[in-house]
Amino acid sequence: MSKSKPPARRRDAERANLSPLPSDALRWRCDPDLLPFDTTSDVEPVAGVVGQEDAVEALRFGLETTAPGQNIFVRGLSGTGRMTLLKRLLEEIQPGCPLVRDRCYVHNFAHPDRPRLITLLPGQARGFRRRVEKLANFIQEHLGPALSSEAIKARRSALEKDADQEFQQVRKPFNEALQAADLALVTRQVGPVTQSSILPLVNGEPVPPEQFEQLVAQGQVDQEQQAALRAKQAEFEQQLAEVSEKASEIRGRYEQAVQELLEKNARLLLSKLISTIGKDFADPSVPAFLSEVVDDVAENRLPRLGQEDDEDPRDLYAVNIVLEHKGDSACPIIVENTPSTRNLLGSVDYEFRPGEEPRMSHMGVSAGALLRADGGYLILEARDALTEPGAWKVLVRTLRTGRLEITPPEVAFPWPAPYLKPEPIDVNVKVVLLGDAEVYYLLDETDPDFPQLFKVLADFDSTIPRNDQGIHEYARVLARIAGEEQLLPFDRTAVAALVEHGARVAARRDKLTAQFGRLADVAREAAFIAGKAQARAVTADDVRTAFWRSKRRADLPARRFRELVADGTIRVQTQGATVGQVNGLAVLQAGPLVYGFPARITATIGPGTAGVINIEREAALSGAIHTKGFYILGGLLRQLLKTDHPLAFNASIAFEQSYGGIDGDSASGAEICCLLSALTDVPLRQDLALTGAIDQMGNILPIGGVIEKIEGFFDACRDTHFTGTQGVIIPHANAGDLMLREDVVEAARQGRFRVYAVQTVHEALELFSGMPAGEQDADGRYAEGSLLARAVLRAREYWQKASPDFNRARQLQEPDLDDETPPGKGA
Repeated sequence: MSKSKPPARRRDAERANLSPLPSDALRWRCDPDLLPFDTTSDVEPVAGVVGQEDAVEALRFGLETTAPGQNIFVRGLSGTGRMTLLKRLLEEIQPGCPLVRDRCYVHNFAHPDRPRLITLLPGQARGFRRRVEKLANFIQEHLGPALSSEAIKARRSALEKDADQEFQQVRKPFNEALQAADLALVTRQVGPVTQSSILPLVNGEPVPPEQFEQLVAQGQVDQEQQAALRAKQAEFEQQLAEVSEKASEIRGRYEQAVQELLEKNARLLLSKLISTIGKDFADPSVPAFLSEVVDDVAENRLPRLGQEDDEDPRDLYAVNIVLEHKGDSACPIIVENTPSTRNLLGSVDYEFRPGEEPRMSHMGVSAGALLRADGGYLILEARDALTEPGAWKVLVRTLRTGRLEITPPEVAFPWPAPYLKPEPIDVNVKVVLLGDAEVYYLLDETDPDFPQLFKVLADFDSTIPRNDQGIHEYARVLARIAGEEQLLPFDRTAVAALVEHGARVAARRDKLTAQFGRLADVAREAAFIAGKAQARAVTADDVRTAFWRSKRRADLPARRFRELVADGTIRVQTQGATVGQVNGLAVLQAGPLVYGFPARITATIGPGTAGVINIEREAALSGAIHTKGFYILGGLLRQLLKTDHPLAFNASIAFEQSYGGIDGDSASGAEICCLLSALTDVPLRQDLALTGAIDQMGNILPIGGVIEKIEGFFDACRDTHFTGTQGVIIPHANAGDLMLREDVVEAARQGRFRVYAVQTVHEALELFSGMPAGEQDADGRYAEGSLLARAVLRAREYWQKASPDFNRARQLQEPDLDDETPPGKGA
């Protein structure tokens, strides 16, 4: 059913306090003439952030307190100046950090798989490394020559002489006995081995066994002589074993004496070097490490001194500085933009050498952000820390235990590679997390450690008051942007236009947005446009052009939708009246920009017991909030239709030509109007669109995106031609939030477009239908001729058709729907 003209009763409804909002209520304006400057060059730039006094106080407390668990969560939208304020406060407070320390890793001789940590005062790490390098250079280049001094050589010669004399005393009786028995001890080289053999003497010369056998065969030596010599050989070989054992003991005592001589002198030489190092660096781990160096030299290096294959000690004894500071103990402030596990904890890297297997050493240990921020502050984006695999877990563990454990990367090699686990580090770091409310509540609900570790909440508001002070602060922000980025100055009209843009972004009564990042983007593009025009200052026209251009770049989906509406591909009716159909309003997000568009909602109804069916939910396209709004619609229906019988009908509601997910409850007001139209056969105006949520008592509740929704329906009406009667119905609570486009305001001023603000669903029904909605009296009845009275009658009719018992016991006379007579209380 379609009607081109609204009935007389609708005009009566408009006169009954349902008039459209005046055009000057559709957009707040900032009067440039009231700004006390010509351009921002005359304005003092803002020093910090604007309108965040509570956040400043919380941040200051969190940064200055030393109580446990007082890490900070800075909550707020990006672009509100969180990082700016944080940096400014740190510069202002200039916190001293007496707990900062230099950190080094050295080889652990007792446990090579656990590099030893050395903690030094700020600025000492480099000096310690230089001293150890000198010690290693001395060991490599000068210790050998120092142990070859004349005094040590003389002592070694004396030891050798004593050993030789003792050896001769052992061998002399044995040699004399051999000679008397016509035998001789001969040393022969058999391959790589030196062997001592006892051979018979023939004509005073030792004869090898082969030659001796030839002499026996030739008869020069008889068998008796041979047997006697062999018996003597066996006897003397046993004595030789005893002599060799005594000789080995003498050689061992000699080598031990030489080793003790060298070790004693080496320790004496090295002790003079390490004693001064130990005094200059007071950490207990320093003398322990130096003592292990001396032990390693004495036990492992002295025997190889001077050999070409001796390992260079400068690699093993090297000091790896993983964290160092200047001597002024400046407070470290670390901003980690990529908080991966490696970047937070640090790592132990493998060393690859040609032809060798990969290996780890203490020199591969590197510091992460948690160690670099030790004694100071670590600033992280909370969402980044949560999205990096394992990063949040290691961050919380470190804060909870106060101990940092650097781990190697989890890389699998096809060969076994030694795994190092450096000694843990006790750290004292204050973490500042930046995040929005969604992330904060997620962590608060899912991580039991979060409330105990992040006890300070600095909450950044997304808006500031829309008053003279707020407008002045906008000018100061623009002055800072122009000064820091060398932009053209903004004249008072440009400032006023940007203030109005801030009011539009805020979309709240008497508020301006505090997301100065978005404001700055428009300001920069406006300055670019003015610069291209070789202007001397940015004007309001430049700002409006910049806003239009930025929106145009991202509104291709909205333009395509409007084209489909204009050519009829997407069916949206913007004139006439139809039963069971209404124009709802939805929004599309494209980055920071939002676009509104109409959505055709339809409802059908008939006898049955299934109740109201949400087709979107049945198709799994309804979000949780939209589903909740639909259930509220059912509660409101029971509130509006108070009957003495069950509501018995089958109804279905759908968003036509919608193939994606639908969420939000802003269409629930339109859905109840559509359903009541289908129930009563009363046509609804198609030149109106409705946005607004409902409660179970029939109140129209405020929603988001109201500005964009109005403009979306305005564009659809413009594309399908204005009729002079079109408009949008919005919740009364949203009336003060409006900052509509200039063309929408101008159309309203000319009477070509209207915006209505309603408080109840009854008012919306009257605007849509042109007939009174009806108010219940004390007995729960609606006035005759009202829409809801008709709805009660139709509900009873459907119940009668759906009730077999009623059909069997039909009353003699039933109320005629065409009479629109409300039923009696006991009917």
